[in-house]
Amino acid sequence: MDQHSHRSRRPFAPDRWADFRWKGQSRHDVHTVPPHPRVTMLASQFDTLLFDLDGVIYVGPDAVRHATDVVTAIQAMKITCAYVTNNAFRTPQAVADHLSELGFSCNVDDVITSPQAAVPLLATRIPAGSRVLVVGGEGIVQILREAGYVPVSSLDMDPQAVIQGFSPEMTWRDLAEASYAVASGLPWIATNPDLTFPTPRGIAPGNGSMVRLVSNATGREPDAVAGKPEPPLLNEALRRTGARAPLMVGDRLDTDISAGHRVGIPSLLVMTGVTTARDLLLAQGDERPDYVGSDLRVLQRPYPQVTVTAKVATCQEARAWVHEGAVELEGNDVDDGLRAASALAWQHPGLDLEPALARLAELAGTVSSETLEDHHAQ
Repeated sequence: MDQHSHRSRRPFAPDRWADFRWKGQSRHDVHTVPPHPRVTMLASQFDTLLFDLDGVIYVGPDAVRHATDVVTAIQAMKITCAYVTNNAFRTPQAVADHLSELGFSCNVDDVITSPQAAVPLLATRIPAGSRVLVVGGEGIVQILREAGYVPVSSLDMDPQAVIQGFSPEMTWRDLAEASYAVASGLPWIATNPDLTFPTPRGIAPGNGSMVRLVSNATGREPDAVAGKPEPPLLNEALRRTGARAPLMVGDRLDTDISAGHRVGIPSLLVMTGVTTARDLLLAQGDERPDYVGSDLRVLQRPYPQVTVTAKVATCQEARAWVHEGAVELEGNDVDDGLRAASALAWQHPGLDLEPALARLAELAGTVSSETLEDHHAQ
């Protein structure tokens, strides 16, 4: 989903980048993903960038390192930047205010939240003006009121539907109330399915984990999910921005990257949130990103060509190859090594990844206590 900061960035951990992957399967013996000639940076290929927030733009109260500078530079190129978040706790205005405080140029119309995609899903399920049980925070309450619905907090108040979203203030009583309402058969909409999200102290349970608790208690699944990876949230973002050549930028494979695939737009994964390198190497299907970078600065660089043959993948000076059932790796750049190793791992599922991951850990170790992003700045 959406958070990471300079102060909260963890130093590079070998097992973190022992988990990554790049998109490069083909029916042919040789698959080449070409760079884009005459384009000096990745961002130049798109007219709109759809940024996830937690783990991409900020973590908790702090901006992800480099995020403010990168987004400001991209906006100066007249590329539209919008912020698309599954996090349902805060109102769009509160999110816009937070972004402005962090130095981003942003207004409320640039922010698209999962409640803004969830509330319209009620129209075909309950009459206009109905009462709706809210399991979550003000981010849901405000959007419901703006749409003419009446938010309530108890099944005893005769709601006609349930909307469940994230709130750090959620209690057992809130979840119990949701369970009573869902068990009664009311329509149930979840704002998003994120099992976790990043915080300055580490990875914490997200709305998806709370939804699972209610599901376990009632034996039901939500009737609809509005946020990523389901299409409603990104479809609303595309409608609002009028994008013709959009790029989804996120930190989660199962929501951000999968959502891009589901609505037919390319995606960039940045490693500043919850996804590890091992996660990427093992990714399946629509969870494979089109582009990968350590942080948002990848948008300001030409994206290198990755070439995959039957048993070899290369990315600039990095080379990955199959040897005795394992992925081996050579090269001196961590990102290029990740792209090559992941391309090969995707082409050959089931290989032993440890040799390649060990080499990546060695590359990271050459910068001692510096973070991976500091390594790229050198």
